Amino acid sequence: MRVIISPAKNMRVENDFFGAEKLPVFIENAKEICSVIRNLSYEETKALWKCNDKIAMLNFKRFADMDLEKNLSPAIMAYDGLQYMKMKPSVFSLDALDFIVDRVCILSAFYGVLFPFDGIVPYRLEMAADLAVSGKKDLYDYWGDKIYNAVTDEKDRTIVNLASKEYSKAVEKHLKHGDRFITCGFGTVENGKLKQKAAVAKMARGEMVRFIAENQINDPEKLKNFDEMGFSFDISHSTDSFYCFSDNS
Repeated sequence: MRVIISPAKNMRVENDFFGAEKLPVFIENAKEICSVIRNLSYEETKALWKCNDKIAMLNFKRFADMDLEKNLSPAIMAYDGLQYMKMKPSVFSLDALDFIVDRVCILSAFYGVLFPFDGIVPYRLEMAADLAVSGKKDLYDYWGDKIYNAVTDEKDRTIVNLASKEYSKAVEKHLKHGDRFITCGFGTVENGKLKQKAAVAKMARGEMVRFIAENQINDPEKLKNFDEMGFSFDISHSTDSFYCFSDNS
């Protein structure tokens, strides 16, 4: 069982307690994307990132000075969004950290796929960004089925999706016969449909990763025992490919 999660926009350098173990599998692709972004003007990068001047200048300088093989942080420690704050990987038990090493995959527009202890640097790039690379019209086209192939475990073709739609579609569109792709949703059931609030869903995904890691879950059936943040498995609104966790079940 592999678990896919989204990255976060906010990042930090975090290598005081945990060191990076290896470079990402698609490091050469990241170098190619870096080169493309470096050749953009400041105004072009600001439009690409859709952000204010402060954030744009920070990241413009990051790319100008970027060395993808130095001062690296483990990917799981480098992101600083709501999902990661609830996940709290820095306080995982050693057994939990060992468990996620090759089971949790962070999907990245810049790096493609990151395993928890792949070494990375701070960057800003979203999968839906309007960036043409190597003759490809956008990043979905550029990455093609590379991300899907990297997260697929041939021994167990089960993928638990805890990523946003922006990132999960980079995998989902390439699914093959024999794959099992389970999306977990977190929210309130209203009129028979699950209503999800983005911030709450991000936090719940982080709690789910922590639940998987600390309980060393490798069977999707055991995900149904998740009961954090007031959520519990809602069998009446779930299917084999969608696990509904509601706060009114």
